[in-house]
Amino acid sequence: MTYTDLPLVNACLNATCTVLLLLGWNFIRSGHREAHRSCMIGALFTSAAFLACYLYYHWKMQQVHGAAHTKFVDPAWFRPIYLAILFTHLVGAIAIVPLVLLTVSRAFKERFEAHKAVARWTLPIWLYVSVTGVVIYLLLYQVFPQVKASVQ
Repeated sequence: MTYTDLPLVNACLNATCTVLLLLGWNFIRSGHREAHRSCMIGALFTSAAFLACYLYYHWKMQQVHGAAHTKFVDPAWFRPIYLAILFTHLVGAIAIVPLVLLTVSRAFKERFEAHKAVARWTLPIWLYVSVTGVVIYLLLYQVFPQVKASVQ
């Protein structure tokens, strides 16, 4: 495996996180606290693995190509749509880190009412970030693959 395999790995980690979040939400709604806890811990570790792979990939891209990201160029008509998805994904990704830490810390301290209050915001944002992470991968590498010359 090389760093060029990491976008697919990251998409798989995001998809796995999405499944774990949905399962965890379903478990807590049906009163299965231990299963909920296990799924949410799994989602946390999956997201942490994603973040490590993501940072390494972009560091390596900078080293090899002189730019840390692949620029979406073609088709030009879809670029504004892609950038809108990317922008909302990045805003959510920045917001989700402190929200997840706050949500987890409240659960760890067994402050479940406070945990539930913040989790109502954390879950949809975390789901959005995970799902759009997969969408971005699909758009950038599968649906509209960008040529290596567009690494800038």
